[in-house]
Amino acid sequence: MSKTDTTETERRADEAAGAQLSTAPVEDRGETAIGGPVLGVVGWIRWFWRQLTSMRVALILLFLLSLGAVPGSLIPQTSADELKVQAFKEAHTTLTPIYEKLQFFDVYSSVWFSAIYILLFVSLIGCIVPRTWQFVGQLRSRPPGAPRRLTRLPAYTTWRTEAEPEQVREAALGLLRGRRFRAHTDGDAIAAEKGYLREAGNLLFHVALIVILVAFAWGQLFKSEGGKLIVEGDGFSNTLTQYDDFKSGSQFGTEELEPFTFTLKSFDGTYEKNGPQRGTPRTFEAAVTYSQDGGAEKKAVIRVNEPLKVGESKVYLIAHGYAPVVTVKDGRGKVVFHGAVPLLPIDNNITSTGAIKVMDGYRDKNGKKEQLGFQAFFVPTFAGAGQGTMFSQFPALDFPVMALTGYHGDLRVNSGLPQNVYQLNKSKMTQFTDKSGNKLAQRLLPGETMTLPDGAGSITFEKDVKEWASFQISQQPGNGLALAGAVAAIAGLTGSLFIQRRRVWVRAVRGEDGVTVVEMAGLGRSESARLPEELADLAVTLTGQAPPAAPAPEAPEADPEAPVADPEADPEAVPEPAEEPAEDPAPSGEADK
Repeated sequence: MSKTDTTETERRADEAAGAQLSTAPVEDRGETAIGGPVLGVVGWIRWFWRQLTSMRVALILLFLLSLGAVPGSLIPQTSADELKVQAFKEAHTTLTPIYEKLQFFDVYSSVWFSAIYILLFVSLIGCIVPRTWQFVGQLRSRPPGAPRRLTRLPAYTTWRTEAEPEQVREAALGLLRGRRFRAHTDGDAIAAEKGYLREAGNLLFHVALIVILVAFAWGQLFKSEGGKLIVEGDGFSNTLTQYDDFKSGSQFGTEELEPFTFTLKSFDGTYEKNGPQRGTPRTFEAAVTYSQDGGAEKKAVIRVNEPLKVGESKVYLIAHGYAPVVTVKDGRGKVVFHGAVPLLPIDNNITSTGAIKVMDGYRDKNGKKEQLGFQAFFVPTFAGAGQGTMFSQFPALDFPVMALTGYHGDLRVNSGLPQNVYQLNKSKMTQFTDKSGNKLAQRLLPGETMTLPDGAGSITFEKDVKEWASFQISQQPGNGLALAGAVAAIAGLTGSLFIQRRRVWVRAVRGEDGVTVVEMAGLGRSESARLPEELADLAVTLTGQAPPAAPAPEAPEADPEAPVADPEADPEAVPEPAEEPAEDPAPSGEADK
């Protein structure tokens, strides 16, 4: 066989070996024409399963899951705020039917989002299980033996040494094991491998994704979340009837609510007064007292992102505002309403609006039962009369002013339809008018009173302005598991990106001249500049125990002009070498001496 045929045969063998080592899917070489192999039901099921559990499909499903969450962030969700959903539907009559068919108001419980979620879950499990068994098999097996020609590997070095081959192999085995390689002797070579944490990190990352998905599902099924607005001095008991709004998972029971109570003692809010950040909150905290399950009362301070933890529940501080104290009297001077009225902020300077409703106890000048309603507009820092604006100039209570507009009639609170406590239903209400027939509206300072016409009574803005805080009380059983999954995912991703799996072989054999020839070669799973550096470091360390031998003496080169003796000729016919020239005689002067 010629040298060309041998090279071609080796090339084909290398291609066949590379095809066996490749992880790429094997193409179906079966004929698709008439008479060729046809997939049956089991074949189609296997094909679908292989596609579903492939990494490509898992990445596509993960992208679709992220893309599907976009409408849930941009469009109001029924599970979060039904009032916002209703307002959105009223403002977008054209888009509402489309969004309802696409389930955009309930994205996270929609059929299409759940389908993506479940398919991703199955895909990850189907991808991880076989890879885990494969990885376990790799850990239990030994590193593969050395290739026949180490010179073909990307990182290679060699030297000659006077040490015995057995000594070199023993030293190499100890060196590689000391560097945390899994190594063993294979014939005349040492085979070693390192970097198994790369695949372990890859598996850890995918397992962590499953943990995060499980935590998300668990949290959605067993969570509870409710809001409560509390004025200074008022309290809250963790029962369903105490919440302003409440939502929970399908598997959550009200008996699982954590038994505790707390009272808002005071709220402290300070703001930046100068510079470009004027009005930015600097102190935002609520001082409370709480007790768990009838136990001893304790003090605590709730700040933004620093919730109060009571058992499995967390109490978050999410909003703040003002509650002016007002007193309403009828025409006979009887107090029919007295209390702090929370108003909702509409800008960063806490310009607030709301409604004051007198539902019971009021009678007009004729003794007829009636209801009163006042539309309130409050600013903690008034710009001043004649400034052309009623909006607050600063969030703190520097110059509080409240504007009131009064109505009388039926508030429709007994109609059976839910109402927003911060808005007036004016369909059955009539606005008060003064003697000139103008609609009654007045701006009040603390301590001032607006008198209603025709002896209808009065409303006084008391000098006391309380503050309120809005709290979110939640139980999220899957948060700890989700955090653990996120940390594990980051750790696994770091390992899979920065750890390189590589193999090293050391061969030591005796050469024809009796000197030991040492070969070292390395192969990484992916291209890396660190592999040659690591191999060079290993080689330098190994030469300390197997130092390079002195180079063999080179044979002298023959003189091309020298005559060559014919071995078949008569030895006597070989010309004698020329005699060396005699030394020159000494000069005459020297001879005389």
